[in-house]
Amino acid sequence: MHDYDDKNYIVPDNPEFASSIHTISFFSGAGGLDIGAQLAGSPVISSLDFNKHAVETLKSNPYFKHTEHMHGDISEFNGLNFKQLIKRNNPEKLILIGGPPCQPFSKAGYWVTHDNRLGSDDPRNMVGNYLRMASELRPDGFLLENVESLAHPKNKHVIDEILESLDKLGYSTIVYKANAIDFGVPQKRKRIFIFASLKAITSAPTPTHGNKVDLFEQKLHAYERVIDWIGKFDKDELFEKEEVAVGKTYYHELTEVPPGKNYIALTAKEGYPNPKFVANKRFWSFLLKLHPELPSWTIAAQPGPWVGPFHWNNRRLRVPEIAAIQTFPENYRFAGSRREIQRQIGNAVPPLLGKAMVSHLMESV
Repeated sequence: MHDYDDKNYIVPDNPEFASSIHTISFFSGAGGLDIGAQLAGSPVISSLDFNKHAVETLKSNPYFKHTEHMHGDISEFNGLNFKQLIKRNNPEKLILIGGPPCQPFSKAGYWVTHDNRLGSDDPRNMVGNYLRMASELRPDGFLLENVESLAHPKNKHVIDEILESLDKLGYSTIVYKANAIDFGVPQKRKRIFIFASLKAITSAPTPTHGNKVDLFEQKLHAYERVIDWIGKFDKDELFEKEEVAVGKTYYHELTEVPPGKNYIALTAKEGYPNPKFVANKRFWSFLLKLHPELPSWTIAAQPGPWVGPFHWNNRRLRVPEIAAIQTFPENYRFAGSRREIQRQIGNAVPPLLGKAMVSHLMESV
């Protein structure tokens, strides 16, 4: 058994907030960005999601009992739906947060039409709907989170059109590529954040964690070890039937993979006697196993049968472990089936990454 320092945290049932900047959340999911906003000191006064289980998750947590949780499709909402809510809360400043799902976009541009009107008749165009809400609510600033592939050169037109739209609305913007491990999350997870503010944004978020080479020079903390977040959950009373790999197709091979490695450890490339696999012929995460002293790899929303990361004890990860690797509070509750909960957690922005991003937005408005 490895030694560990428990890094898990809890959130209060009756939170108090230091900031007069209030947040409205769209595409809220399980609330990763929403928790981040509140950890940064900004109360989330409203959330909206299309998935009923995600809305139930938010409603089941007292940390959000002051929040008006809405269930529905953003395309059926407009600024007027929030008029009374904003009036009632009377924030000094208002920010929006959200990670709209990004469908493949055409070069024609879904959301910038000839009359410069934001929005689109295409129901898949969630980014356009998010920008439409920004144009109607006119917040002081907002955050748009998306998958790393949005920054791929083939998607350059998508980013360009978003930035062009925001420029027309009078917002200053920056595009920031974030990796969760740089902000105290025990997991490598890359995401794109677009920051928008009515004031000029002059800087990007500053990482707080780094590798050993950077620590002294840049005054950073060391990257988080996954064992410090999940060590406490490795006990028999937290057993889940879904974690069992014994007796299944590749269980023997899983036991032969060293912690921190994947199936390539069992190939000729790695000098394995009687190789079981050929390197680069499988998904990189096939038989991928956590190393207790290192950060985790990305937690998937819908992992395949032998897709990792697996626990170093040759089993699948438990719900409290995947939640902790994502830095959800230890006392946070999730609604829905086991599969649904994995999906919610895997799709979320890690709350500690959310905290760093929303903090930077708050400083920029």
